[in-house]
Amino acid sequence: MIAKETFSRATHQVINQPPPLEDYNIYETDKVLKEALRREGAARAEDSVSRLGALVGSRDMIEAGFQANRFTPALRTHDRFGHRIDEVEYHPAYHRFMQTSMKWELHSLPWRDPRAGSHVARSAMMYLVCQTEPGHLCPISMTFASVPTLRHQAELAAEWEPRLFSSDYDERFLPASMKRGATIGMAMTEKQGGSDVRANTTRAKGRGGPGAEYEITGHKWFCSAPMCDAFLTLAHTDKGLSCFLVPRWIEGERNRILIQRLKDKLGNRSNASSEIEYDGARGRMVGEEGRGVATIIEMVAHTRLDCAVTSAALMRQALTQAIHHASHRSAFGKLIADQPLMQNVLADLALEVEAATVSVMRLARAYDEAQTDEGARSFRRLATAVLKYWICKQTPGHVYESLECLGGNGYVEESLSARLYREAPLGSIWEGSGNVICLDVLRAMEREPQSVSLFIDELELSRGANKYLDEFIAELKEELSDRANAEQRARVVTGKMALALECALIARNSPSFVSDAFCESRLKSASRVYGALSNGVDFRSIIERASV
Repeated sequence: MIAKETFSRATHQVINQPPPLEDYNIYETDKVLKEALRREGAARAEDSVSRLGALVGSRDMIEAGFQANRFTPALRTHDRFGHRIDEVEYHPAYHRFMQTSMKWELHSLPWRDPRAGSHVARSAMMYLVCQTEPGHLCPISMTFASVPTLRHQAELAAEWEPRLFSSDYDERFLPASMKRGATIGMAMTEKQGGSDVRANTTRAKGRGGPGAEYEITGHKWFCSAPMCDAFLTLAHTDKGLSCFLVPRWIEGERNRILIQRLKDKLGNRSNASSEIEYDGARGRMVGEEGRGVATIIEMVAHTRLDCAVTSAALMRQALTQAIHHASHRSAFGKLIADQPLMQNVLADLALEVEAATVSVMRLARAYDEAQTDEGARSFRRLATAVLKYWICKQTPGHVYESLECLGGNGYVEESLSARLYREAPLGSIWEGSGNVICLDVLRAMEREPQSVSLFIDELELSRGANKYLDEFIAELKEELSDRANAEQRARVVTGKMALALECALIARNSPSFVSDAFCESRLKSASRVYGALSNGVDFRSIIERASV
């Protein structure tokens, strides 16, 4: 007879696992962001930014971020009686983030309060919220960016701005006239053209003339945030491609905007992106007829700023997760964070985050200054494209390397790192993929040559701070003067411009143990695998500066 054995119900103890990273202030624990906020002119907003940092770093909001991505949007084309309704249902967690971002005026702050520093303050808040839930920021960004385009048509701006500036978020699908707040989406690209928006086949017929109402018919391959209250869109008239504002409701009735399907996306899953049909939808022209691209491009420019800001934020949160994990997990007899090779990797990742953060905050200041300074507008025009290209391009590789610091723990969906990795490519694709942006850099240099001079002037402010940077700037000047085979070399030139700007800004604003390591590793070293910093680098100080 076999004796019965007594087994413990507890199969194991959970040891050597990091505690949850929650209930921390994302702003107050970010030394680089705090310095940049003050330096770039938004110190007056620090209390509000800090309160938001505490909120989005709370356990409750972090869990809401997981819920908003676990329970993704669902399309309802018809009600139970067969009536066409074209509505998208979101999880309550998504609405909670929308409510929070609108309460903190991420959709409107620089327009409602155009004082110096408002763009910087808003960018800092976008940077914070993105680290907890980036998907909902799509309609927030588009609403913010729509204002300069709407102002091409004074009566439309007067009608819509009070709603767009409201901090009230109403999740109900109602006419904008019945709600205090409103959001704006965008529908530009079509399946046959993509970034080549002039290949659009959507047509608009109507009375003609600025501000007039048209009937619009066509298929839009990508329409983000289809539950917005109105969309800026492109359609052809007899005079060419023109810009229109198409509301979801007309005189209390649903406009003829049909949501055909939602995109099943790699990331950005809390946010709905869709294909839509304009079936004789009614819309009003914005700006000059036949000048649709020139009208809507201001919206695109502001969303490109947000692409760079949120990409930097994804890198920051990925780094935060990596450092937190390595600081609490042991291997081979000591903490991973104390292992020399891991220190090399973490420090290198931290350098990339600091450079990106310093750069996007300086770019945000250019948006503040551009309201009154023509030179700032020219610098902004070129620097936006340069930094949007570079920072967004760096993000997927950086987030992957940060995820690898967690090993298998980072590869499961319970880890925030897995969601960050799926989100990472979006910034580089949205509002112009790499080639489109590089061609835009060439276009800016050709049409606004003063922007190149202003860009170089910004670099020269750091003259003498680092010998590698001085040499690189001299080489870049020669590169910019050579216009041969410009399109073939566009990625090389744009990348060098971005790297020079990052190095110049970090050399001027960061501690020498950071700036020297960044400039040497990016400008001198042949290896760009993370963790290849030289032996003289102060790994511990760099990691400590980046730690929460």
